[in-house]
Amino acid sequence: MAEKITLSAEGVLSVSDNPIIPFIEGDGIGIDIWPAAKLVLDAAAKKHGKKIEWKELLAGQKAFDETGEWLPEQTIVDFRDYLIGIKGPLTTPIGGGFRSLNVTLRQVLDLYVCLRPVRWFQGVPSPVKHPELVDMVIFRENTEDVYRGLELQAGTPEAEKLRAFLKEAFGWEIPDMSALGIKPISKGGSERLIRAAIKYALDHQRESVTLVHKGNIQKYTEGAFMKWGYELVRNEFADVAVGWDDCGGKPGSKLLVKDVIADIALQQVLTRPSEIDVIATMNLNGDYISDALAAQVGGIGIAPGANINYMTGHGIFEATHGTAPKYAGQDKVNPGSVLLSGVMMFEHLGWTDAANDIIRALEATIADKIVTYDFARQMEDATEVKCSEFGSAIADRL
Repeated sequence: MAEKITLSAEGVLSVSDNPIIPFIEGDGIGIDIWPAAKLVLDAAAKKHGKKIEWKELLAGQKAFDETGEWLPEQTIVDFRDYLIGIKGPLTTPIGGGFRSLNVTLRQVLDLYVCLRPVRWFQGVPSPVKHPELVDMVIFRENTEDVYRGLELQAGTPEAEKLRAFLKEAFGWEIPDMSALGIKPISKGGSERLIRAAIKYALDHQRESVTLVHKGNIQKYTEGAFMKWGYELVRNEFADVAVGWDDCGGKPGSKLLVKDVIADIALQQVLTRPSEIDVIATMNLNGDYISDALAAQVGGIGIAPGANINYMTGHGIFEATHGTAPKYAGQDKVNPGSVLLSGVMMFEHLGWTDAANDIIRALEATIADKIVTYDFARQMEDATEVKCSEFGSAIADRL
């Protein structure tokens, strides 16, 4: 009998061999990539005596067509109730329309960690010489920064009211017809994100955590993120971790916590990738660096992601790319992003054997040069297959 996933009093997930897991198919290419990923996930679970009871939830265009709402309240209720879920990409208009559904889900459920592991898989085409040196895990703060959506349109009474207040209260001269936004970075929000990154690094025997920020310019927001991070190391992790300034870059047997300016970080992930391990950063920086790193290992088509609240046990694993509507229904695109997000979900549930089997099967499929069009056009003598065929090929190699 299928059972809900629950969280114990000790903060540990309790997962049966037949859990109920909600999913959102996704807009655009979601109709192609989700069935291909589900095929592999089900096959890997079955191999290890497990079976997932999938529960479909609605969001995005499909939800609007069926209910008149882009994000029905029942979807939020079910994610809260079932704790763990997975989703495809959702539509977000640029420059207007409704707010990002992805951001809304993260904030409503307080999924404060956006977890993005980035590594290279043997045989995947890459624009860099040594993609094998890229093995990083990004902890991106999910609930603060400019993604809070606290902004006002230029020329509106609200924007002019705020502009006038800022001039009167602080003497800030802001030009007419300025759009204005607020960038909140809190101590509590920063600490829980950095704490999660440090615990992950310790649990996975990683060597360092790098705080990526633009504190040289944004001294009281991003600069504070860095400051609070180092204080956290001293106050909570002094026995197992040490900040760069407190050890001169020589941590001994402890985890090293260091920092780097965001623009320099985007250089170093290219020029010295082996020196960066776990990254902790704020929302906007995390968005930029996640996609930049994904490009080094083959693109966001195979970049997995998760949004997690480690304290409440909630997590939504998701494809990190967009909806690509022009390819929807063509059974063409790479399902790797949502599939590897499913692998992350399996790992999170403790199903590590099934997760490892999927990785091995994926690598074997790519090694046989059986790939979707995005890889086939960059590989010699590749066999280009459809999205569904790629999923079947991976399942066959389980």
